[in-house]
Amino acid sequence: MTEHDLPRIFHPEHADENPKDRVGAGKPPLHLIPPAAEILEAVVMGLGARKYGEFNWRTSKVRATVYIAAAKRHLAQWLDGQDDDPESGVSHLAHARACLGVLLDAIATGNVIDDRPPAGPGAELIQKHTQAVSLTSPPHLR
Repeated sequence: MTEHDLPRIFHPEHADENPKDRVGAGKPPLHLIPPAAEILEAVVMGLGARKYGEFNWRTSKVRATVYIAAAKRHLAQWLDGQDDDPESGVSHLAHARACLGVLLDAIATGNVIDDRPPAGPGAELIQKHTQAVSLTSPPHLR
């Protein structure tokens, strides 16, 4: 492939536009991840790295249900009024994000053991029991 085979991005009639803007607009908008969430998750990942080793899930496969259960425990503790994990002093929400981040990375790198139970009716039940909300609904239901 030569430079002549590459698609043309810059068009002289749009000279006021930076050609990188058009290319960047189609990529994942990483700037939309709230910095507070990213920073607190990084703190938890650092604690995990010290405890278990950096990127340990990339060298030894991990079971999906272990990370789902851990994330659900952190969410339950936060929902029940405990803001921070007593061991780390960091938000349970950041711990849940870290669990899910490890799981997402393990799936993307082929290092997950998918030990979920057989598919069930969860998605259909949520859809069945979700009420449609319209713009004409009372404000407290929107």
